Amino acid sequence: MHTPSFTSRRLARHSIMAVLLSSATITAAQDVQIVQPGAPGQATRQIDVDQAVALADTSFSPADVRFMQHMIAHHRQAVEMAALVKDRTNQEEIVAVAGRIDASQADEMEFMTTWLGQRGQPATSPGMDHSAMGHGTQAMAGMASAEDMARLAAASGGEFDRLFLELMIKHHEGALEMVKVLLEQPGAAYDPVMFEFTNDVNTDQKAEIERMNALLASLSDDPRAGLAAGFRDAGEAISGMRLLAALPKPAGFFDPKNPAGLALPKPKKDAGENVVKDGETPAELAADAVVADAAEGAEKPGTRAAEETKTQFSERSPLLNFANTDMAFSGDTLVAGNYHGFNIYKLGEDGVPGLVSSVVCPGGQGDVSVVGDLLIMSVEQTRGRVDCGLQGVTGDVSAERFRGLRIFDISDLARPVQVGQVQTCRGSHTHSVVSQDAKSIVVYNSGTSRVRDEEELAGCIGEVPGDDRTALFRIDVIEIPVANPAAARIVDSPTVFADPETGRLAGLWQGGDHGDDTQDTNRTDQCHDITVFPALKIAAGACSGNGIVFDISNPLKPKRIDEVVDKGFAYWHSATFNNDGTKVVFTDEWGGGGRPRCRASDPRNWGANAIYDIKDGELTFRSLYKLPAPQSDKENCVAHNGSIIPVPGRDIFLQAWYQGGISVMDFTDSANPKEIAYFDRGPISDEQMAMGGYWSAYYYRGRIYATEIARGLDVFALEPSEFLTAEEIAAAEAADQGSTFNPQTQYPVTWPDMVTAR
Repeated sequence: MHTPSFTSRRLARHSIMAVLLSSATITAAQDVQIVQPGAPGQATRQIDVDQAVALADTSFSPADVRFMQHMIAHHRQAVEMAALVKDRTNQEEIVAVAGRIDASQADEMEFMTTWLGQRGQPATSPGMDHSAMGHGTQAMAGMASAEDMARLAAASGGEFDRLFLELMIKHHEGALEMVKVLLEQPGAAYDPVMFEFTNDVNTDQKAEIERMNALLASLSDDPRAGLAAGFRDAGEAISGMRLLAALPKPAGFFDPKNPAGLALPKPKKDAGENVVKDGETPAELAADAVVADAAEGAEKPGTRAAEETKTQFSERSPLLNFANTDMAFSGDTLVAGNYHGFNIYKLGEDGVPGLVSSVVCPGGQGDVSVVGDLLIMSVEQTRGRVDCGLQGVTGDVSAERFRGLRIFDISDLARPVQVGQVQTCRGSHTHSVVSQDAKSIVVYNSGTSRVRDEEELAGCIGEVPGDDRTALFRIDVIEIPVANPAAARIVDSPTVFADPETGRLAGLWQGGDHGDDTQDTNRTDQCHDITVFPALKIAAGACSGNGIVFDISNPLKPKRIDEVVDKGFAYWHSATFNNDGTKVVFTDEWGGGGRPRCRASDPRNWGANAIYDIKDGELTFRSLYKLPAPQSDKENCVAHNGSIIPVPGRDIFLQAWYQGGISVMDFTDSANPKEIAYFDRGPISDEQMAMGGYWSAYYYRGRIYATEIARGLDVFALEPSEFLTAEEIAAAEAADQGSTFNPQTQYPVTWPDMVTAR
């Protein structure tokens, strides 16, 4: 059966709509006069039907024309790239991709040329230079440069396959960016045919990107590529370690009806049922029905129709109500934070935890620290309540709302008691225990949420031009009296990002990109994490738009001594020193942790670690490191929390990568980091991107502990390999890390005298 082309279907639909709409106009003809009011003080004038219709004409805009002209050139290059395939590879999947691109984009080029011609517009804009389209202009996002095209033409076999997919994925992503830019323009895409075309471009390009990313990942020989999906039965890959235990979440800390936290499928319409979409008119429905009849049988694999038959999921997945977060250790006690509260475990002789108690106290994100018998927990969500209630808080202003630091007495691990609270203007996303003695505990608080209403908490002022009292551009210094935690309070909120010469509070990165092909980096008005090293009197702040080194000689008065930016960083997230404080690893949480950022096509310098040497308080960039195994587009993956593995004479960093798993990086040579061990599971679902994977991975008392956001808590032991000897593993197990481990506080590790450096 002949299947109508994209162009014929689109034009047929347009013609049918025109007939139906004109019929409606004739039916609605009237004898009364049509008038047009003027501005205030001006008279109303009478106009005829033709004038009224002309005034309402929004058929196309200059932005629409530019978009179509540029998209024709954009598509033309994709067709040129596809034409190179047949003589350079015999991979059936690559040939199939090229065939789809050649057919669909050539067809769409015909449609766009016709659309422009019907409106008296040329297919190319004056001065358009096809040879210069790949040089970073936003209008031509994703275009391959002349050098790229030459490299592709010269390649063959596996080299060609990889380069073709990399360039074509970037090319398709560029088309999505062009659509996004168009739809942001006032008055653009009002023409219903034009608007539908942009939607089709979005649908088609995203589907093709998904297929090409899977193909690109399949070219990798890494065992982590292509692991089977599953909540409890996902495929696994492991090297240099062994899994000792995989503990599921405790009861009360997951939804029994939806334990994986999956987004629910959207209801499908019944066969033959006409469902009116938002903004869709009866005329459009009728046109759809006619065109659908003409295209019967067109649902071939890889087509738009086939994509639309897939199960569609709600765009809003369940909130992170039950997400596991950070951990803290004290002696043989492990506390695992959660958006819903926290769970307390006792470590057995083999290091495997046993659950002692579960504490429900919602508010997220639930990062925890332990100091003696006190547990400190960060709370940032607006649903958090003073009384740990489950009912949330209504209204913009409420005395029941809690956002800040909670303090619990955990001397009885089975029945923790809330004994103190510190309300803060931006809540508490994370916190750092800076100093402690018998009398008091000093904590740095990092709030990253919006500034709350001053009516709810006095002194909370948002971004008011010229008002330096704002709660932005600060950190909070909190003092907790050990004998009376209820008296804990903010003792200072220093403006650590201020310009030292002018005093301007916004003295560091102002937000935005760094030029062509660079990241859009967040503004520096907060720190996400501040890792303190009290013994060395320094701290490293991962502060949204900058990496910062602080002098904390006076814990109550942190002083900024150096800062850096990185063109590939979107959001400076966390920091970890090596054991002697001469190096620091900063991480970039590109996409906020909820996006697939480790796909084979993703830039290697985005969502990565940046390694710096530190000398006399100054940072010197040495290298970048990113998880080397490609992940699927169903796996949220980016650099996240980790800790040092204490092997004498070496700098080894254990790190969580969400659904990218766990990676162990050797950065002894800070200019040449390398992976020496890993563990990974397949995605939670093969149908949707579910929020999951490892939030944190820490080395404590000879074991690796890792909180899995959706699944639970895992425990590992290192195994000898070509990268790590049995003697080095034994030395790490013998290391004295102190009696307490808090995520953002580091202390020098020591070893018994008989242990020597490598």
